[in-house]
Amino acid sequence: MILIIGATGTIGSLLARRLAEGEVPFRALVRRKDVPIEGAETVVANLDEPNSLRDVFTGIDQVFLKTAGTSTDEGPVIAQQKAAIDAAVAAGAEHIIKVSAQGTAPDLPIPFGMHASIERYLTASGLAATVLRPSSFMQNLVGGITTFTKEGEIFDTYCGGAAAYVDARDIADCAYAVLTGRVPRGGVHTLTGPQALTAAEVAAALSTALDRPVKAVQPTYKELEAMYQQLGLAQRFAQQLTAMAKIIAAGGIADVTTAVRDLTGNAPRSLETFITDHREALEKIIPIRHP
Repeated sequence: MILIIGATGTIGSLLARRLAEGEVPFRALVRRKDVPIEGAETVVANLDEPNSLRDVFTGIDQVFLKTAGTSTDEGPVIAQQKAAIDAAVAAGAEHIIKVSAQGTAPDLPIPFGMHASIERYLTASGLAATVLRPSSFMQNLVGGITTFTKEGEIFDTYCGGAAAYVDARDIADCAYAVLTGRVPRGGVHTLTGPQALTAAEVAAALSTALDRPVKAVQPTYKELEAMYQQLGLAQRFAQQLTAMAKIIAAGGIADVTTAVRDLTGNAPRSLETFITDHREALEKIIPIRHP
């Protein structure tokens, strides 16, 4: 039996759909009884309460682990994922897929150092593990994470840096291939799209596909930190996100890999394909500007 942790998230929901379509039995951890996951056996539990996890993990062979990203502090995310790993060990699970991030390494700011800490803990647990390290998600363009100005311009939170943007559908497809035995378990796989793009290049692709002008606004690091604080983030966290931007601007998540093709047999989806598939949502976000 497969357990999905994060079945309502961007990647987890896509993976759940794939498993349901393939008639693969799976269980989903949910925090409320009124959350339906098609095709899943749902079990209510809370990763912040490790004692609630025993029934969730009973009879589980494999775990897909992806929790919500941090918004103010990495501590809760680390604690939640360590609790899941501990519960998997206690239940006798065989294998965990952990979703990490491209560029993960110790002693780096959020999210890279956070994921490195969890990866070390997973390795020490003795469980067989497959680590997926995706680059920035294309879905951020429609999920409220990418910052657009009122004029529909992209506020470049990577400060000119390029990212090897990957479609979350490809990440889910990679997880599905590993969970269903289509490819061997194990290893660390950096998942990327077919090319690394700056915000200006993303804006140009949007302009062409949507037939409306879209530009990118590139802040200074000082302006970026100030924007985060204006959004209500604590100074320490704003500084961490700005430090992340500096790493990305230096090429930290720009490397392109063949991992999606290696794991799925298919080429990764391009940004142009993503825009076509999400055109309606993007048109609502990015207004037509009249001269």
